[in-house]
Amino acid sequence: MRAARGFRAALGSVTMVDGQVIRQAVILAGGKGSRLRPLTDSVPKAMIEIAGRCIIDHQIEWLAQSGVSDVVVSAGYLHEVLTEHLQGHAQPVRVHTVVEDEPLGRGGGLKYAGKHLPQPGEAWYALNADIWTRFDLREMAAYHVERDAVATIGLARPRIPWGVVDVDEFGRVIDFVEAPPSPYPVNGGIYVFSPRILDLLPAVGDHERSTFPLLAKQRQLAGFPIEGYWRAIDTAKDVSEAAKELEG
Repeated sequence: MRAARGFRAALGSVTMVDGQVIRQAVILAGGKGSRLRPLTDSVPKAMIEIAGRCIIDHQIEWLAQSGVSDVVVSAGYLHEVLTEHLQGHAQPVRVHTVVEDEPLGRGGGLKYAGKHLPQPGEAWYALNADIWTRFDLREMAAYHVERDAVATIGLARPRIPWGVVDVDEFGRVIDFVEAPPSPYPVNGGIYVFSPRILDLLPAVGDHERSTFPLLAKQRQLAGFPIEGYWRAIDTAKDVSEAAKELEG
């Protein structure tokens, strides 16, 4: 495993958890983004531009505005390109890039990157590098504390990609609704973690199949409803639609 240093910057507004500021975060940016090709042939998924801005640059700025001062970026595919980008642009936080020489899975990536956080005894945020969102992370942190959780998941309601039909109790069609929000929340790829999560994450594999079911059984996993804008960038269509939404 290898690591590369980034830049230093000022601390923004603060978020308190157990009397401490949540000032550190992990961004998982190792994915290949196969469904985004050819956009990801020469840059990693985190560097896809939406409305003229890279996803990861937007994420880092958002974290800084939430009080974060240190970000660990877990890179893999085209990590040299991502590291050069992060080091070549002034950042509002200190950025430290770590490289997975072999894919560790999302849970393993979180564990590996989390071990490089500067304050191992403090809480931290984590997010997937393919999420474009904007809401108050401080509210999510407070929600995490109120529920005494080990982990809190940001819950999103993505729009259903089809129009739906609304019927009454007699089966008569009364309305058509185009691409409504899903009635079921999904994992939004944004987390608040208490320090001891590192002992529970797998060295290799997916935390959603191991760590999260265990925490749910122990009633130590919380779900925070995301009220602001949220979109996962998985396909070229997502890129174009997000650009229209953000520029509109």
